[in-house]
Amino acid sequence: MEDFLKLENQLCFAIYETASEFNKLYTKALHSFGITYPQYLVLLALWEKNGVTVKELGEKLNLGTGTLTPMLKRMESSGWVKKERSTTDERNVFITLEIKAIEEKRAITEQIAHSIQSCNIEINEYEQLMQQLHALQQKLRVQK
Repeated sequence: MEDFLKLENQLCFAIYETASEFNKLYTKALHSFGITYPQYLVLLALWEKNGVTVKELGEKLNLGTGTLTPMLKRMESSGWVKKERSTTDERNVFITLEIKAIEEKRAITEQIAHSIQSCNIEINEYEQLMQQLHALQQKLRVQK
């Protein structure tokens, strides 16, 4: 039981440390584009489906409007996205990609792929980790 209580034996701490390392990796990879890791996640979501509401984007990324709104404002001022209030329901604000985000997609994704490959993570290992993490997420969501 005492071994379990050691910090180094805590799954939550291992995940926390791993997330921190990924954050550093992505921060370094994205630096030349002038975007942060959370902003990259916004771009990923919009590359999948462009022209979504702030609410939809927040749900997709699991981010509240208090976090998302200032981030989108910064992204808009630096030319990555455009915010437009709906003409039919002014409560809805739509987020769309600007030309810059479309044009830089390939360069950004290639830089990220290069960074991941530099960690020597094999494709089958990557896929296994994704499966295990998704399974863990599902088990944790049951606890809500």
